[in-house]
Amino acid sequence: MANIGDSRAVLGTKDGDGGAMVAVQLTVDLKPDVPSEAERIKKCRGRVFALQDEPEVPRVWLPFDDAPGLAMARAFGDFCLKDYGVISVPEFFHWSLTEKDQFVILASDGVWDVLSNQEAVNIVSSSPSRSKAAKSLVEAANHEWRVKYPTSKIDDCAVVCLYLDGKMDHERDSTASIDNISLDEGSVADPNEAQEQEPALTRNFTVRTVAGSAHEKALAGAADTMFAGAAHDQNWSGLDGVTRVNSLVQLPRFSEEKAVG
Repeated sequence: MANIGDSRAVLGTKDGDGGAMVAVQLTVDLKPDVPSEAERIKKCRGRVFALQDEPEVPRVWLPFDDAPGLAMARAFGDFCLKDYGVISVPEFFHWSLTEKDQFVILASDGVWDVLSNQEAVNIVSSSPSRSKAAKSLVEAANHEWRVKYPTSKIDDCAVVCLYLDGKMDHERDSTASIDNISLDEGSVADPNEAQEQEPALTRNFTVRTVAGSAHEKALAGAADTMFAGAAHDQNWSGLDGVTRVNSLVQLPRFSEEKAVG
C-alpha cells in the first residue's frame, strides 16, 4: 500500500479470541510534525510550526513568507513547497491478509480528526448494508465535528470502504438484472414490436424515447441549478464559524522579480 499525505488506511479484522472487530492502522499520517518528515523539510530550508490559534495543527511554510501553511509533509503537485521539503514520493506499507481480515477503511483526515480507528471500525462493521457503510461513517464524523468543534467549519470527510471477501449486498444482487428493461409506461419491452421513435438507453437499462429524454434533461438541468445555489449558500454559512484545520492557510504572493528569476 502506497501513501502520500495525511489520509489513513485502517483494517478491520476479527480478534483471535472472541471474534470481536479490532482496528489495525496500516499507514502513517505524513504530517509535518513526524520527526523524519520535519527533519527533511528543515534541511530544505522549509519551516514547520503551528499557528497560535490552532497549536495542534503543524504546517509547512516557505522560508521567506508565512505561506502557504500546508498541513501535510507529502503531496502531489505542490509547486510552492516542492523545493522546500514537501515531496511526492509515497511511503509503502505491507500487510499479509488472513481470513480474519474483513475490510479496509480509506478516509481523509477530516474523519480521523474526530474519530478513533476503533470507533470507525465499529461504525462500519455495524452498518446494516455494505453499500451504506461509507456514508454512515461520514455522517458520524460530521456529527462529531458539530459536537466537538461547534464554531468550526467541518473539514473534508471522504471515505471508501473496501471489503476483502468479494461479496456484495443481497439487495444489489437482486436488482442487477437485465430482465428489468421496461418502457416509461411500465410495460415490458417487446424486442419484436416496432417503436415509433428511436429509443435512447440510459445506464439503469430503462428504454426512453428521445422526447422523454430531452424533457428529463431539462428537469435535470433545473435541479442542478437549484442544488448549486443551495451548495453556495451552505458554503457561505459555514464560513461564519472559525476556519480550522484546512489544508492550506493562504497562497504565497510572488513578486515580479522572483517570478522572472
